[in-house]
Amino acid sequence: MDENQNLNILDEVNKGATMGMDAISYVSEKVKDNDFKEVLDTEYNKYKKISQRVNDIYSHYSEKEPHETTAMNKMMTWYGIQMKTMTDDTTSKLSELLMQGTNMGIIEGRRLLNQNEDAAPDVKNILNDFVVMQEDSVETLKKYL
Repeated sequence: MDENQNLNILDEVNKGATMGMDAISYVSEKVKDNDFKEVLDTEYNKYKKISQRVNDIYSHYSEKEPHETTAMNKMMTWYGIQMKTMTDDTTSKLSELLMQGTNMGIIEGRRLLNQNEDAAPDVKNILNDFVVMQEDSVETLKKYL
C-alpha cells in the first residue's frame, strides 16, 4: 500500500473524530440530564484520544498536519443540531442525533477497513479502534432514546 492511502485513512479517521467532538460539544450545551452529560464527556474524550493517536503517527507518513473538519462542516453540524432541536431538545432527541452521526462514521469506517486490507498495521489498528469505539458509543447512546 502506498503512503497516500495510509494518509487518506488517517485523515478520514481524524475528520471523523473531530466531527464527533464538534457534535458532542454542540449537543452538550442543550443537555439537562447530568448522567447523559457525563456520558457525553466520556465519549468526547474517546474521540480526542483517537485524534491524538492519529496525530502521534501522522508524522511517519507526512510532514503535514492531519485533516480536520472544515469551518463549513462545523457550521453545518452546528446549524443542523440547532434546527433539529428547536422544538425537541429532550435527551432522547439529542441521543438520536448523535447516534445518526455515529452510524455514518461506522459505515465509512467499515468501508475503509474492507477496502484497505493492506493498510499499514498502525493505521489499520487506529481505524479499527475508531470503528469499535463508535459501535460501543451507539450501544451507550441507545439507553438514552
